[in-house]
Amino acid sequence: MIDPYGRHTSYLRVSVTDRCDFRCVYCMSENMSFLPKADVLTLEEIDRLCSTFVSLGVRKLRLTGGEPLVRKNIMSLIRNLGRHLKAGTLDELTLTTNGSQLPKFATELFDCGVRRINVSCDTLDPDRFKAITRWGQLQQVHDGLEAAKKAGLHVKINAVALKGINEHEFDNMISWCGEQGFDLTLIETMPMGEITSDRTDQYLPLSVVRNRLREKWTLTDIDYQTGGPARYMQVEETGQRLGFITPLTHNFCESCNRVRLTCTGTLYMCLGQNDSADLLTALRTNADDDLLIETIHEAIGRKPKGHDFMIDRRHSGPAVERHMSVTGG
Repeated sequence: MIDPYGRHTSYLRVSVTDRCDFRCVYCMSENMSFLPKADVLTLEEIDRLCSTFVSLGVRKLRLTGGEPLVRKNIMSLIRNLGRHLKAGTLDELTLTTNGSQLPKFATELFDCGVRRINVSCDTLDPDRFKAITRWGQLQQVHDGLEAAKKAGLHVKINAVALKGINEHEFDNMISWCGEQGFDLTLIETMPMGEITSDRTDQYLPLSVVRNRLREKWTLTDIDYQTGGPARYMQVEETGQRLGFITPLTHNFCESCNRVRLTCTGTLYMCLGQNDSADLLTALRTNADDDLLIETIHEAIGRKPKGHDFMIDRRHSGPAVERHMSVTGG
């Protein structure tokens, strides 16, 4: 699958549910209206879609949400997708999680072939964590991280950089990740979905953060890649990697290899654009995959060169109306 700009699509991110047990302030409203279960793809349909993408050249699958591990019977899907790892047609099966369900599922994830996970954790302060997630407890995440380590999963911490909220914690987070053996990626807040606060009040350019961190840490550019948009540096004092995802200050579109599938069967070719393709109809109206494959190729042929994300006082609203939890984090 090659888009109009010569980029190979080899990475599929799949939102298996729009539901979550947290309500992070930058991701969704506290009183979210979630999709009716009847509108959501079955696990068997998600398996069929993922397998079709693998047959077309996708080498990496990431399951997201919402919180993927709150989806009922989710491990049956992960176990089935693991067959592509065993067959050698898939290089990596991974997921992004808030960590709350890892005490229950970490060992089984490893047994299914998952070797690396991203865990979202924006602060090490319990009160601040509660304020950011609204419903979450930091100890839940710590328990999940401990379970992941014991199971043998490699952990990367994802932290959204929020102005005036967690911007003075990054030194502590780097130290903590070094002690725990975790990599850390900092992410600029993205203008998606209507939330209760002004996005210009949240937005913190990572170019500013990087310059601040250089005052304490020795950061060395490295060519490490995970297939995602992060650009990595080595923290010499800890030996761990520090990533930066900067859709606003320096977009990562020129090397984009990703598309996103929602739990309703909608394919978004770009996180920051509204153009999409309906895979659900092709999936449910044809027993074979011919129309599905045709629809996927047609969608990849419309993949844009880049996104339209922008945050300033003139553009404080969302660039796209859907919440991150709908598209998949």
